[in-house]
Amino acid sequence: MTVLDAQAVIAFLTDEPARPIVEALLRDDADPIAIVSVSLAECVDVLVRVKSVPEGEAASALELVLESVSVIDVDAGIARAAGLLRARHHHRASRPVSLPDCLALAAAMSRHERLATSDAHLVAMAGDEGCETLALPDQLGRLRQS
Repeated sequence: MTVLDAQAVIAFLTDEPARPIVEALLRDDADPIAIVSVSLAECVDVLVRVKSVPEGEAASALELVLESVSVIDVDAGIARAAGLLRARHHHRASRPVSLPDCLALAAAMSRHERLATSDAHLVAMAGDEGCETLALPDQLGRLRQS
């Protein structure tokens, strides 16, 4: 299984450079895809607030994605693990990882699965924690491992 962070889904829906990779993941029946419920909320926020996608369009697009993606609910174990990850690794200037990204990493780690993200700080944090990642190109097409 591969756990997608919110940016991976946003990249797919808004035709950013990571789209072909995410699309291939979504089509690969041998590797199921998941997203954390909090990341789904982040997708809605970014699509509507930042990308100016109309609410109905954003909802429809996400429904199509959810046909190929399972949703991981955040339980107490994932929540605690995410809080500890952020407490151990977050630094405002050198590693500004968000709590939703920490939740995605904690979910991937709890299932011993890989995490797909374009966030170089999250890739580095996952590496520090021994979690496999699939580094995706960012909005400008840069592929940064850390």
